Amino acid sequence: MRWLIGGLILAAVAVLLGRVLNMGAKRWTQAGGLGSLGGDLCAIYQPVAQEIETHTTILGITLNDAFGEREANRHEMAWHVVRLAMGEWERLTELIVGLQSVLSKFLPATNGIVPVRRVAVSHFKSRAVIDNVGLYEFLDQILFNSKRRFALQLRLLFRATAVLSKEFKRACREGALTRDSSEELWTRLDYNFHDFDLIAKETLLAFRTLLLCQSPEGVQELALNLQNLLERGMRVSVSPSDR
Repeated sequence: MRWLIGGLILAAVAVLLGRVLNMGAKRWTQAGGLGSLGGDLCAIYQPVAQEIETHTTILGITLNDAFGEREANRHEMAWHVVRLAMGEWERLTELIVGLQSVLSKFLPATNGIVPVRRVAVSHFKSRAVIDNVGLYEFLDQILFNSKRRFALQLRLLFRATAVLSKEFKRACREGALTRDSSEELWTRLDYNFHDFDLIAKETLLAFRTLLLCQSPEGVQELALNLQNLLERGMRVSVSPSDR
C-alpha cells in the first residue's frame, strides 16, 4: 500500500512540475523566444519549409484527384492516381525523416533550454498513429529536462512517420489489387494523409525551435547538413548564415 501511495504522489508531482515547465515555456515564447526568425535564419528555414510544404500540397492535390475519380465510379483510374500519390508520399517521407534526423543530430549541441511545445496527439485520426502515442503522452508528463522532452517529441514524429508510411503503402497495395472502392479503405487513406500533414507541420515547428537555439557555428553546420539533405531535386538552395 505504501508503494502505491508513494507512486501516486510522485505521479502528481510530475504532472504539476510538467505544467510549471509548460508555463515557463509559454512565457519564454511570449517574451520573444520563438519570435520571427532573423534574415540569416530565414535563409535556412524557408527553403526547407517551402520544399516540404510544396510536396505536401502536391500529395494532397493528387489524393484529391484520386477521390474525385472514385466518386465518379472510375475506380481503375482512381487507383492509378493513388499509385502516383505513393511516389510523392515517398519523396515527402525522405524529406521529413531526413529533417528529423538532422534535428536529432544537432539537439545535443543546442544552447540552454529548448522550448518544447507538446504535440497535439488528440488531433491524430488514423488508428495506426493513435495506437502509438499513449507512451509519449505519459513520458512527456514525467520528463523535466527540456532536451529530453524535445528528443522524445522527435522520436514520436519519427515513429509516427514510419508507421503511417507502412500503413499507407499497405492500404494502397491492397486497394490497387482489388480496385477496392469501400468507404472504409478510402477513409483510411484520408486519415493517413491528414496525420502525415500534421507530422510535417510538427516537424517544421520543431525545426524552427531548434534553429533559434543554435550557436552561430551550429547554424553554419546545420545549413550544410540541410543542403546535403535537399540537394537532390531541390528547387531552391539553403544559404548558410553569414553571421
